[in-house]
Amino acid sequence: MSQAKAEQTGGCLCGAVRFKVSGAPLWAAHCHCTSCRRATGAAMVTFAGYRRAQFAYAQGAPQRFNSSPGVMRSFCGNCGTSLTYEGARWPDEVHVHLSTFDDPAAFAPQAHVYTAEQMPWLKLADGLPRHATTAPAAKPDRP
Repeated sequence: MSQAKAEQTGGCLCGAVRFKVSGAPLWAAHCHCTSCRRATGAAMVTFAGYRRAQFAYAQGAPQRFNSSPGVMRSFCGNCGTSLTYEGARWPDEVHVHLSTFDDPAAFAPQAHVYTAEQMPWLKLADGLPRHATTAPAAKPDRP
């Protein structure tokens, strides 16, 4: 996975909430689960996973929503941009929506997860590994 800089920044559409991460992500993957699709209104969502200590809000504070048991999602209360996913199953991780980074092209997703829930009309030919639920050695098994 490529990462252009040791520190990356990002934020919401309106700029009210900004964040920064330091170091390389643990992983990056496309998620096709129904929960992520409904939370974002997108056909699939791409995340980069970081240790909690690598992630910080630099400006503003997001709203938080407990979307299902053990799952907390953050978003901008002003413009509605989805920012993060946090699961009780991974208490030391923050899963950041890759598209909210200022330079999302600096990341290369490694796999597709929850393809059993993928939209049937979405046809991808990127050659990445596909997993019906989660990648065997990867986290998370859900967003």
